[in-house]
Amino acid sequence: MSGHSKWAGIKHKKAIIDAKRGKVFTRIGRELTIAAKQGGNPESNARLRKAIEDAKASNMPTDNIKKAIQRGTGELPGVTYEEFVYEGYGPGGVAVMAEITTDNKNRTHSEIKKIFSSHGGNLGDTGCVGWMFQPKGYIAVEKSKVKEDELMNIAIDAGADDVKSDDESVYEIFTAPSDFEKVKKALLDKKIVIETAENTMIPSTYIKLEGNDARKMIELADELEENDDVKNVYSNFEID
Repeated sequence: MSGHSKWAGIKHKKAIIDAKRGKVFTRIGRELTIAAKQGGNPESNARLRKAIEDAKASNMPTDNIKKAIQRGTGELPGVTYEEFVYEGYGPGGVAVMAEITTDNKNRTHSEIKKIFSSHGGNLGDTGCVGWMFQPKGYIAVEKSKVKEDELMNIAIDAGADDVKSDDESVYEIFTAPSDFEKVKKALLDKKIVIETAENTMIPSTYIKLEGNDARKMIELADELEENDDVKNVYSNFEID
């Protein structure tokens, strides 16, 4: 799954840039509010628990976290957000999915459509590329932090589907979404440092891009990531 590793790396670098621009707080605040609508107790709400972890990791002020949760539980007035997914194609026929959280669907649709068309892509109908992706839990652990046999035994025993070592720097653990938290906890209980942990979408096939198509696809992905209404972007491109 080296393609996912490269994409995860791109997302990680973009997260750092976005944090400097203040975008991360906006996105996490929305996620806290939406997650809290399903219940304000993180012990029984895995989505809220993950959002709180992300907020703390991004050094979001505690008061901001509290207020975002209270807007979700109805204790404070707040904006109503919609969640949906845009599907489309990038340069070279690359499949692209963008998870959206917005308070203005018409505005967001116009912005996302323009981003696709500006970089050699186009929006498609719902379901046009979604069939290429499978929901998975994804955990990355630096190879320098643990031996492969030890990691594999812990992860598989906890319910992981697979452990791969194709990437040069990290082991990659894949789980069913329902087993993600259990596998993550098993690793943390063994004091194994986790580099990345997220529920994501893994493509069944990858498209290798070169030259101008590669440049345009990176620009498309970058601009989608920079949009405040875009929560996550998934794609199936590979670039050397």
